Amino acid sequence: MPERPQALFAMTAANLPLVFPPEVFARLRETVDIDPDLVAEDFADPRVRKVLARTEILVTGWGCPRLDAVVLDAAPGLRAVLHSAGSVKGFAAPEVWRRGIVVSSAVDANALPVAEYTLAMILLAGKDLLGARERLRTERAHPGWGILPGIGNHGRRVGVIGASRIGRRVVELLAPFDLCVSLTDPYVTELRAAELGVPLLPLDDLLHTSDIVTIHAPETPETHHLIGRRELALMPDGATLINTARGGLVDQDALVDELRTGRLNAVLDVTDPEPLPADSPLYDLPNAFVTPHLAGSQGNELSRLGITVAEEAARLLTGGNLAHPVDPGAWEREA
Repeated sequence: MPERPQALFAMTAANLPLVFPPEVFARLRETVDIDPDLVAEDFADPRVRKVLARTEILVTGWGCPRLDAVVLDAAPGLRAVLHSAGSVKGFAAPEVWRRGIVVSSAVDANALPVAEYTLAMILLAGKDLLGARERLRTERAHPGWGILPGIGNHGRRVGVIGASRIGRRVVELLAPFDLCVSLTDPYVTELRAAELGVPLLPLDDLLHTSDIVTIHAPETPETHHLIGRRELALMPDGATLINTARGGLVDQDALVDELRTGRLNAVLDVTDPEPLPADSPLYDLPNAFVTPHLAGSQGNELSRLGITVAEEAARLLTGGNLAHPVDPGAWEREA
């Protein structure tokens, strides 16, 4: 077996045993020389600087300090960054790619629980979960058995905003159900949408024709408040808006105004600001279902991120191609 390259953890130390529990850490250590007791939360730490000078692989995660030119100068042998979370935009400067360092991300692994959360919320919204819950809680009486018109998931129209990894995964998970799914994304061609098995619509058309709209676009200057008053007004009465992407994609004041009329429903795992202030009306509106940014990897799902990194490290050691590289060409328009 070839000599194991020197690696270094760079993340919030408290997250390390969650993402790399013993069995996953053992897999990683088969391919790299890495100390679980040395975690770079600050690249200026003298102990970190000493190891950084001979580090070939950085295993990063949530809380990784900024990787800029100064840090990279202190790591002349660095050839790969393996990120055990989603987006690298928060810490990786463009200089990383300019120096030819390869970057991998566990974004695909983190996309799965978000897509699963979204799938669950779509199906529950189709059953009028919010309305039924509120009626039962208010009336404290079972409505009795019978047919409830206007609810159900057979033929329910679902609009997906953004063919991101999560957006594509949502489309895949929705495929077995009797739903009418459409997609909007300015970077997707008709051919690519056809390969995904869904029609491609302009945003306005998707909003106007969807009973449930789920957002999976990145937040950039161009997409800030992508869904504002005009866009919300296009949605049909009784429609549900789901946002698991970024709070800033939705004009929250406009959404609150719509929710107050009772015309729309919302499922929000992200808000703007985040967390919400204690006096936010979203806590009390009966047609708002708000969760504390938990759609992404939680609990036992975190080890999936560590497994992804361990597998990428093994590919590096054997000279293979990374399975989850970050494309520097698409970097600016990602979340």
